[in-house]
Amino acid sequence: MAYEHFYAVIMAGGSGTRLWPLSRKDKPKQSLTISGDRSLFQNAVDRLEGLFPPEKILVVTIADQIALLKKDCPEIPSENFLLEPLPRGTASVTALAAMAIRHLDPQAVIAMLTADHLIKNDTHLRQLLMSAYDVAKEGYLVTLGITPHYAATSFGYIQKGEMLGKYSGLESFEIKKFKEKPDLETAQVMIADGLHVWNSGMFIWQASTVMEEIRRQMPDLFAQIEQIDRVWLTPAREQTLRTIWPLIQPQTIDYGLMEHARKAAVIPSIDLGWFDVGSWESMFDVLESDPSGNIFMRGDSVVLDTQGTLICEDSPDRLIVTIGVQDLIIIDTGHALLICDRKNSQQVKEVVKLLKESGRDIYL
Repeated sequence: MAYEHFYAVIMAGGSGTRLWPLSRKDKPKQSLTISGDRSLFQNAVDRLEGLFPPEKILVVTIADQIALLKKDCPEIPSENFLLEPLPRGTASVTALAAMAIRHLDPQAVIAMLTADHLIKNDTHLRQLLMSAYDVAKEGYLVTLGITPHYAATSFGYIQKGEMLGKYSGLESFEIKKFKEKPDLETAQVMIADGLHVWNSGMFIWQASTVMEEIRRQMPDLFAQIEQIDRVWLTPAREQTLRTIWPLIQPQTIDYGLMEHARKAAVIPSIDLGWFDVGSWESMFDVLESDPSGNIFMRGDSVVLDTQGTLICEDSPDRLIVTIGVQDLIIIDTGHALLICDRKNSQQVKEVVKLLKESGRDIYL
């Protein structure tokens, strides 16, 4: 088989604090149903069908979420769920997954994928992954780029360099530069020049290649993972993981590996239908609205003279009524009620922080 050494790793340990109060400890973001009748995590697994059998799909998550994720996708073998004792960033997740998969297949190519994004064109995603597999086999760390359709200031950008060629019908480019979330004027310039794509947070590489980059760029992380690796197939695995993991310095894939990788490539998408549901405001890009621009996610509501407002009633036997308002986010779980201006929806994360600091964990 052409892709017999291909493995998918779904990163599913996040809490999605910007979608509070619908997203909570016992109902994290990836378990939410945003569109249709399948959760974000179920959608992430569904879209891999035909390319990755369940036994070649691994999930990295935390202990609090494993039971929920296993229930969502029982077809994934229990041993394919890797537990991180506490969040230490995507670079550590990459190292743990690559180390574990090398025990299964030293020739493995790994696709590091997200559990909390919406993707409408599953066929194109699989084409992108097949293209990336071929590029990764040439020793590149590959990321998938999202062809931008507006000047976003909430995404990171990647500047394309020299074209490497076509793989599975798609163009691949060397990465010239990563650019973090820009201001609006800079984003408009990058959109106009046609040389930039959004950073999707999805990566493909050979297990051996990424471990070598970790050794070169993040020697402390490499040494820590090596300690875990030595006992991975022994009864000491769990205790060693719990001991070593808290010592790891948190870091992301982008900063820790990609920005200074020796060989990094990007494959721009054509029409992926990708959405990062990272805030309540982002729902206006994802979900259908009524003629007044209102979105009704669930529950019962009555609106009069209301425009551009998102309403989510997730509590039974309750009714939300709005009169003469616009551009609001209203989320009622029966346990907590959020009302905020659309333009301030990113500040929900700050509310979650305040609740933690004040000891009101009952609302988290």
